[in-house]
Amino acid sequence: MLSLFFTLALLGKTFGERPFINEADTGIDDVFGNTPAGELIPLDGIVGLPDFDWAARRAMSLANYSYYRNGAGGEWSYRNNLEIHNKFPLRPRAMIDITNVESTLPTTILGHNVSAPFFIAPCSRGAYGNPEGAERGLIEGAAAKNILYMAAFYANLQMEEIGALASDNQTIFRQVYLNQNDTETQDIFDKAAAAGAKAIVYTVDSPANGVRHRAARFGVGSADSSYSYITWDEYARLKTMTDLPIIIKGIQSVEDAQEAVARNVDAIYLSNHGGRQTDGIRSPLEVALDIRQQAPEVFSQIEVYADGGVRYGSDVLRLLSLGVRAVGLGRPFMYANVYGREGVEKAIDLLRQELAWDAGNTGVADLRNISGNLVQW
Repeated sequence: MLSLFFTLALLGKTFGERPFINEADTGIDDVFGNTPAGELIPLDGIVGLPDFDWAARRAMSLANYSYYRNGAGGEWSYRNNLEIHNKFPLRPRAMIDITNVESTLPTTILGHNVSAPFFIAPCSRGAYGNPEGAERGLIEGAAAKNILYMAAFYANLQMEEIGALASDNQTIFRQVYLNQNDTETQDIFDKAAAAGAKAIVYTVDSPANGVRHRAARFGVGSADSSYSYITWDEYARLKTMTDLPIIIKGIQSVEDAQEAVARNVDAIYLSNHGGRQTDGIRSPLEVALDIRQQAPEVFSQIEVYADGGVRYGSDVLRLLSLGVRAVGLGRPFMYANVYGREGVEKAIDLLRQELAWDAGNTGVADLRNISGNLVQW
């Protein structure tokens, strides 16, 4: 009997504690596994967004890759962001004419026309992956494909340089981290407006430094390690300092989403900072689902954006089905930027095609009319 209990315990450990898989095995290692460290595989060898992670990991220095890849603490939130999507299976409908689904991909974000309901989320230190161009590939790739680019506050390029590289009337939002120095804050807002930014992205999900063990090991910790004064009254005061709309990035609860509506916030962005700040917190998908179940009116009262572990078109579908207006991706585009503009453009094309195909295969004829019934929540 003891041997049976011992065997069952071993089986439980074996099957209950499966290893985390950073990306699916699609054969990339079989084809390009002999590529020397420090070299990129051919861009035409990339067939999906996870391939960019694999390629960047081989080509970048370990320290620089770790800055992009790291999560907080034991990295449960990082892993959960990636895995949570497939805990909610899709419910395809058949016998529907989906032949024009690609024409329904364009949308608006705060009134600005974009070609797809996803965007490049703000990520710092573009030069870690592309020492020569830094964020240039992100800017130009987004412009070429007409998607929103959110410029990171700790980008290697200054806002003036980003504005100079942007195409005419390109849709760029400016992420900010702020202190209580009004002179500095006013300068940040004025430079953003002068560079052509269409909105401010006020980051509120990192009021303290993140516990990042992986990053600390390689000396590539948080770009912003100070305590920050972030309150609703402070948001209202900041609104008096610029004519640009101010999006709150980092909403993680129903209560805060409702408070944002009550305070006439311009838009909210559901995010847990890519799982980089606090381990053990929910994914943005779970937050969006919570809002949909407890306060569905929020999605009609304010524009809601979200990110978090998005790697496939089906991930975008799930968030859109809950009422999210546009979906952000950070790490995948930073890995794609290792290839420069061409890599960023390919990443956009791959995700756009996946989104259209996944929509068609699940019976979504019009992404503008997608319903939560698409998913088994």
